[in-house]
Amino acid sequence: MLTLFGLFAVTAMLVTYAFEARDPILTLAFAIACALGSLYGFLQGAWPFGLVEAVWSLVALRKWHARSRL
Repeated sequence: MLTLFGLFAVTAMLVTYAFEARDPILTLAFAIACALGSLYGFLQGAWPFGLVEAVWSLVALRKWHARSRL
């Protein structure tokens, strides 16, 4: 189950990143997918991956916030 969760999170990251320029909501979806990837990393025991994904999530949230204000 953990592997399937990780596959879902990484696939969601890929898809939302590929299309995020089309709509700010996809940037928010990318941030959420990164948070899921972070959770997966920590649950798996790969804390460096979890930490980096958490940072990516915060960066994407900031980007979404900036784009949604325009």
